[in-house]
Amino acid sequence: MRPKDTTIIISGGASGLGLDTAQRLHREGAYVLLLDMNAEAGEAAVKELGDERAKFVKTDITDSSSIKAALDAGAEWIQKTGKPFSVIVAAAGISSAAKIYDARSQSPLPMSNIEFAMKVNVNGTLDLVRQGVPYLIKNEPFTEEGERGVIILVSSSAAFDGQPGQVAYSASKGAIASVTLPLARDLSRYGIRVVTIAPSLFESNMTKGLSSKARASLERVMEFPRRAGKPEEFSHLVKSSIENTMLNGTIIRLDGAMRMPSKM
Repeated sequence: MRPKDTTIIISGGASGLGLDTAQRLHREGAYVLLLDMNAEAGEAAVKELGDERAKFVKTDITDSSSIKAALDAGAEWIQKTGKPFSVIVAAAGISSAAKIYDARSQSPLPMSNIEFAMKVNVNGTLDLVRQGVPYLIKNEPFTEEGERGVIILVSSSAAFDGQPGQVAYSASKGAIASVTLPLARDLSRYGIRVVTIAPSLFESNMTKGLSSKARASLERVMEFPRRAGKPEEFSHLVKSSIENTMLNGTIIRLDGAMRMPSKM
């Protein structure tokens, strides 16, 4: 399937990996619906891309009614453009760093920390997917094989080799990896594919706050290339996942053979 002349929904689309994905797919001729909490960044993205093929809707991914309102606004937009929804890229997510037991305060990790990571990274992702799927199912097939859409999820290398302090984050990203195949099996009858990308250390808003010590520790265990991933390398894989019909029900580690160290 080609992104050109179709509408692609991107949560977390106003910054980082989501924004680079929007920019790349827009260059390919796609219409992009950006969902994000940051209204200033979202409006700036639309100004950059042009409002003919880009639309921003402020969206709280943890709120079902906010997701519904965003998709309703997108549905009105595609009625005007005539370009149907074809892809959902669930790139919105948060990182959290806290050990299950804090030796200094002599207290366990607050349950609220775990719940928030799950609410954003898991519940928010699945809520967007479940509300977006009905739009994809209604599509006329884009290909002779009957393909109606693609769902791109974002996991993390932390799902497989999480570091100390990543219990909540690893749990949430592990859940995304785990739902990939059952989602693909649920949706195969409708010609909808599911692909999950699991990046390692990438240059993004989420990793800007890393200390120089933490960054150096991660770079030491990199194989090749010995650097953080670039947003354009992530968005390139998103594009490939959309276009390559045989990619389905799979998790792709985008990590340059990096394995997270057990200690920083």
